[in-house]
Amino acid sequence: MASMDIDFDDIESREVDLATSASHPETARLLSELDRKKLARKIALPTNDGEVRARLRELGEPITLFAIFDNLSSFTNLGSQIGDTRAISALRFSPDSSMLLTGSWTGQAKLWSVPACKEIRVLKGHKERIGGVAWHPEATLSQSATAVNFATSGADNVIKLWDLENDNSLRTLTGHDNRVCRIAFHPSGRYLGSASYDETWRLWDVETGGELLLQEGHSKEVYAIAFQQDGALVASGGLDAIARVWDLRSGRTVSVLSGHSRDILSVDFSPNGYQVATGSNDDTIRIWDLRMHQAICTIPGHKSAISDLKFFQAPPKAGAYPLTDLPRAFKDLPIFSDGWSSDPDASGDVEAKPNGTNEGEHGEKPDFPVAGSFLVSCGFDGYIKVWSADDWQLVRSMSNDQAGKVMSVDVSSDARFIAGGQYDKSFRLYARSDVDLS
Repeated sequence: MASMDIDFDDIESREVDLATSASHPETARLLSELDRKKLARKIALPTNDGEVRARLRELGEPITLFAIFDNLSSFTNLGSQIGDTRAISALRFSPDSSMLLTGSWTGQAKLWSVPACKEIRVLKGHKERIGGVAWHPEATLSQSATAVNFATSGADNVIKLWDLENDNSLRTLTGHDNRVCRIAFHPSGRYLGSASYDETWRLWDVETGGELLLQEGHSKEVYAIAFQQDGALVASGGLDAIARVWDLRSGRTVSVLSGHSRDILSVDFSPNGYQVATGSNDDTIRIWDLRMHQAICTIPGHKSAISDLKFFQAPPKAGAYPLTDLPRAFKDLPIFSDGWSSDPDASGDVEAKPNGTNEGEHGEKPDFPVAGSFLVSCGFDGYIKVWSADDWQLVRSMSNDQAGKVMSVDVSSDARFIAGGQYDKSFRLYARSDVDLS
């Protein structure tokens, strides 16, 4: 092929006959990329918050994310608490963010106050190490304190259901033939899913304790499980390096998420319903789009196994599941505080509306759903990391000061705290240094 003399220095300023050339896909792609780079070089970076938001609006960039990520980027270690005499293997915040539930390799579960981290109760129900803990979606909100509020699973092959008032479990779910790992409540609260080393995941009736579904499909142990927010789909992750998405109505696999090279140790659905995050022993996080049946991003997230990950879930709106309220941590951000009140739109996303007017002080509103706006992960490298959910870039990285592996991670529904369960028997709370601790 004959060589072409092209002056790359002035290619951006050349006149192009779009009628004849832009129709070619490769030409159109190159032109689009050049336009993007030219625009990027012209972007001014104001420091005044109002000017920043105005400039972002002009560029069509999401203002909500700018405010949220700026808030998250200042998270720091508030302190640690010895949680047990062996590793803290699993932890989760209560739906109202007032308590933290931890499970350890001693077989004990504990309830802690947040943010004081004072021990509330010790629950001795398992004979072996705890593999998973989960809160009922209405626990600490509308659920009676004497009803099932949370669950624990263990290497003794059983699952325990607990209320908030007694030290003995309400019910024991038996049926698995091997260690039970992660567990998750169905969004309705009526069912519980469990992943096990017996190479199955199972669905249980919370009220009766009966086994509703025994699902095979993985070639090795099943470690992680998560439900889609509307409850129609469930995702499972196994030590066969495969994640599967299942239709609960038919019990059939609707998508096989293949790409990791080693064990999948964590899985979670984005609140948008069509994205799934998986964390693996191959040190990467993969983001999958169920509409495309493929991974849209591979994040080299940690230097060792990714043990847990969670999308941020905004607090449910009372009596209106699955609609959400504005998290407490975001209410003082300028984008939300300048005369705006939170109301969910028809899709369930939080949409800010002015109080009694058609325009807020800045004539704008949050333009990106708060729920699912970021993802937290932890790894055996001793780090907890926060990732943006729009471009999957790192927002914040927090070390545990060489305390060893981080076994589990969660973010409170009010977005004020992130917690990490440690191999060194402790758990840690992370937040802004100026967080309101009341």
